[in-house]
Amino acid sequence: MRLARIPRLAAALTLAACGGADRANVAAPAAPQFAHVQDLQGTPDLIVDAKRLAVSWVIYDQNLPATFCSVQEGGVTPGLRRVLRFTVTTPNIGDADVFIGNPLDHVAANDGLFEFATCHNHFHFRHYATYELLSVDRTRLWRAAKRGFCMIDVTPWNDGVAPGSWVYRVCGTKTLPGNQGISVGYADTYNKHLGGQYFVLDGGDGQDPVPPGDYIIRITVNPPFAQSNKDVCPHLDSRGFCHMLLESNYDNNVAEVAITIPDRTGKTGFGPGSETSPDAEVLDDESRPDKP
Repeated sequence: MRLARIPRLAAALTLAACGGADRANVAAPAAPQFAHVQDLQGTPDLIVDAKRLAVSWVIYDQNLPATFCSVQEGGVTPGLRRVLRFTVTTPNIGDADVFIGNPLDHVAANDGLFEFATCHNHFHFRHYATYELLSVDRTRLWRAAKRGFCMIDVTPWNDGVAPGSWVYRVCGTKTLPGNQGISVGYADTYNKHLGGQYFVLDGGDGQDPVPPGDYIIRITVNPPFAQSNKDVCPHLDSRGFCHMLLESNYDNNVAEVAITIPDRTGKTGFGPGSETSPDAEVLDDESRPDKP
């Protein structure tokens, strides 16, 4: 999916670069563009779109400049690198919005949900998702370069039911307010060409190279983490693990997709997501336009 420009109504909101909004142009929802009342009665439920993940991944060689925030944050050695890129879509299928609101309010409250990203010069939501690459026997694991997130309404998700209008489309900056969340019937989407949406396959990011063969991409939204006096724990699941966001179901937060890493990628890349030229759409400058 090539990301389109934000409709003019959204221009009335303050648009600026944001941690999750490495998404340079947010896709315009196929829904009425009028003010939507927040739905906070009930409980959200986040999942990962495994079908979208399965058809999006692509492997190719890409030049990663030292100026990229994903390179700096991910500890990636700059230069020509072999990368596995992929799109992650996280729909809210619950009966209430995921509501975050203005990151600056959370920072002022010192509630631990956001952290300052020096490279981006704004705040990232913590523990929103993890990107992992596993060997098929699950004995080896590699991490992706993605470190920061911002949740906004990007993709209508309706299973044949017409969605309502979007609510959350402004990540905010260090000084300007945002409005983050995911409406019922919408999904947050990070396109494969955006900042941090990749695994480095030839090493150089503090990890071993990934040999050719069969692997599993595992994406976990709102991942569990152990209680610690060094971290906040807003919500506990039935097993005693922490989550940043409250959900009605924590057991459907993982998607896994089997892939094959080849010896050679070919001129246009290898994988189902190789339909477009890798260098034509890469938006890894980690920024969002300030105009609609």
